[in-house]
Amino acid sequence: MLNQLTQRNAAFVIAAIAFATIAGAWIFQAVGYTPCPLCLMQRWAYYATVPLSLVIATSAKPGSAMARYGLVLLGLIWIGSAIFGAFHAGVEWKFWPGPQTCGGDIGGGLPDLSKPVISCNEAAIRILGLSLAGWNAVISAALAWISFAAARKSA
Repeated sequence: MLNQLTQRNAAFVIAAIAFATIAGAWIFQAVGYTPCPLCLMQRWAYYATVPLSLVIATSAKPGSAMARYGLVLLGLIWIGSAIFGAFHAGVEWKFWPGPQTCGGDIGGGLPDLSKPVISCNEAAIRILGLSLAGWNAVISAALAWISFAAARKSA
């Protein structure tokens, strides 16, 4: 299937999948799954790549340097997002510690009781055994693969 995907269509597919993924995160948040600070940072890749993908899809001529380099840039962003998602999933599985700012520890000061404390080392929900951070890693890796495969095409 990916062999038939043009650079332009790949950019549209990336934008659609990225938008659907971030919309899913917003829906989970709306129904009560409050994101932790690491969850919110993982969204940055989506906020950057949805518009970038649409610019590439609508402005870049297939096979042009803009299309190729734009898709490579998307791939690099998605690789970073996949690594970040895997890191956060590892924190949730207690493979390694997360940032001190995410543990719910008040750090010797008084807590801000007006805000809920959301810990980064507890998965809010698991779907088929993976947390949302784990799914972010999987989806980001797939989008990186699509980006790099499309960047190699001549048109």
